[in-house]
Amino acid sequence: MILYKADDALMCKVFAMTLRGAAQDWFHTLPSTSIGNFKEFALIFTKEYTSYKTVRKHADHLFNLHKKLDESLRDYLRWFKDEKANIIGCNDQVAFLAFKKGLPTEHELYQELAITPSQTLGEVLATAERYALWDDDHIAAKKASKKVDHPKKQASQKSNKFEQKAQDKHRSQPQEGGSKTGAFTEFAIPIHQILAQVKDKPWVRMPLPLRGDPSERDTNKYCAFHGEHSHYTNNYNAWKRHLEEMVREGHCTEFIAKKAIQHIEDRDVAAKEPLQRSLESTPF
Repeated sequence: MILYKADDALMCKVFAMTLRGAAQDWFHTLPSTSIGNFKEFALIFTKEYTSYKTVRKHADHLFNLHKKLDESLRDYLRWFKDEKANIIGCNDQVAFLAFKKGLPTEHELYQELAITPSQTLGEVLATAERYALWDDDHIAAKKASKKVDHPKKQASQKSNKFEQKAQDKHRSQPQEGGSKTGAFTEFAIPIHQILAQVKDKPWVRMPLPLRGDPSERDTNKYCAFHGEHSHYTNNYNAWKRHLEEMVREGHCTEFIAKKAIQHIEDRDVAAKEPLQRSLESTPF
């Protein structure tokens, strides 16, 4: 060093030999004879690279790190370790407190760290690694479950669309036992109450279970005819049509409203009139 200080030209050449990469490229862009001595060289170099200086972070910076809701524990742990590595002389107790503070209070790892606070930072990070492994398995299982459920959900949606089309087509057609406008017999009590009284009778045919995913049905609506959530009993046309069939067979007549009984009698008389006229006009 004594020799270098005594010879500016030699010191400049030796310093230039230590430069690498972009710094070396910068040195070769300097105009010829633009540097007169080593002090001038050091001033130019410092001025050029002052903006490249990295500002050291303080340990308090770690308290700004927080695990995001959609972030895995593995990613948060990796992020925390990277940030801590940039802090020289970071106190382990401060790092432990910052790591715990960055976790959601409802997280299992936070609860364990709160119960056993007297741990070294190494022990804390080792515990976090074990939880991260469990978290990784949980995320992988969840993704695998979505892949399996996706085809089932598509099939269920297709089935529901098919059933909906069939129901829409049926609604557009006149209902057997009713008028051409699709009207049904009027009863004195709601039809779900009729079902409650006759469901155990041998002449009542209960329907097949509903198709589709039960988790996608409206749980606010209940059908006693199916015994499942999806729609209201009083709005289900299949039960209304079955009631019409049972009325024609002579069942459930005690539930028919008085004005509806008169309508049925008038309808039966009108249906018998053509047959009666045909018998009267036939010679024997």
